[in-house]
Amino acid sequence: MTAAAVRVRGLRFAYPGADTPVLDGVDLDIAPGERVAVLGPNGAGKTTLMLHLNGINRPLAGTVTIGDDVVDAATVREVRRRVGIVFQDPDDQLFMPTVGEDVAFGPANFGVPPDELPRRVHTALARVGLPDAAGRAPQHLSLGQRRRAAIATILSMDVDVIVLDEPTSNLDPASRRELSAALGDLECTLVVVTHDLPYALELCERSVILNGGRIVADGPTRDILADAALLAAHGLELPWGFDPHRAPTLRERSQVRRSDVT
Repeated sequence: MTAAAVRVRGLRFAYPGADTPVLDGVDLDIAPGERVAVLGPNGAGKTTLMLHLNGINRPLAGTVTIGDDVVDAATVREVRRRVGIVFQDPDDQLFMPTVGEDVAFGPANFGVPPDELPRRVHTALARVGLPDAAGRAPQHLSLGQRRRAAIATILSMDVDVIVLDEPTSNLDPASRRELSAALGDLECTLVVVTHDLPYALELCERSVILNGGRIVADGPTRDILADAALLAAHGLELPWGFDPHRAPTLRERSQVRRSDVT
């Protein structure tokens, strides 16, 4: 990879028939291995931006670059092997009779040899805490399990970048913790589109705020969440009593656990 895993320059996009663009000059760099939360009010264009990162949406102007590849008709197949999107509704990604078949579907379509697929499936499911789910029907899993299975369908592709759309939506506390455990050890680049501000702090060291079609703030997640005036100006609000200065990140908790062991 080059200096940036993801580079967005002057990105402009409008839906057919719309009077104003959803994205109007977005610039964004994300380094390899970085975890970045994309925050903003409803209608800010967060999901629209996400869909540009693997070529589902195509810019009216500007460029999206993944590593060395500008996303266009010639590169989109390779980009989709390198950038995996996990949608808010896992049922959009789990459509085969068994979870194992879903996890094998992507790599099989990108030419991974059949004798390699079982290893890919086992490894991906183990990484999300579902080592025994390959033979199960997706509809027999809980929402939290289905969401982790959807992540496994991306991990089996050996992607460089994972984009998550509202990963904690409708999850109970136990499922949320299981999701955090699944994501905590991943070494790839993560882009997390979320309204869940505490989860943005838990998972991502850096956040950007998207509003009015542009990036209006970019910095350490803790600093952004501690700026009450900034959040209020862009329709964002922390849960009552949540203190971003006191809440530990996922990596900080992991460091504490490791120090306790040693």
